[in-house]
Amino acid sequence: MSYFDYESCIIDIPDYPEPGVIFKDITPLFANAAALQHAVREIADHFRSAGITKVVGPEARGFMIGVPVAMELSAGFIPARKSGKLPRETFSASYELEYGTDTLEIHQDAIEPGDRVLIVDDLIATGGTASATGKLVQDVGAELVGYACILELVFLNPHDALAQAGDQELFSLVKVR
Repeated sequence: MSYFDYESCIIDIPDYPEPGVIFKDITPLFANAAALQHAVREIADHFRSAGITKVVGPEARGFMIGVPVAMELSAGFIPARKSGKLPRETFSASYELEYGTDTLEIHQDAIEPGDRVLIVDDLIATGGTASATGKLVQDVGAELVGYACILELVFLNPHDALAQAGDQELFSLVKVR
């Protein structure tokens, strides 16, 4: 894959959502057709030979990048939704937030033992959401192949949380140190 300057499509917003925080806005990357196509292909190419059968995307921006990656890999897509948003029987996993906890759910029939699963999100910060999603995947007996994201906030040490689910790879297009 040829080099693409993803960082030129990410805008820093200082003091958002609170003073001292620099928010990384990746919506311009989604709006740029060439950037979005490159991102989808680069993630898919990295995992193309891994035999992925399902891609799981955490709510909500994980849907935006996860669906096209799943299509590129000829895999199914599974949404990991916030608690109470799915209409049928679910499995759930809770995880820590900065100010409390949250829960993600998937339908009980969405992933089967033997599925090879890739978790795709727009951004991985502390790794809590991704780790909870990985737990869901493994709890149903599927094989968690790895994680992929557009933006990884390395300085928040997401690998610490992800290591709780195993030693799966975290592939990211942009690393913020």
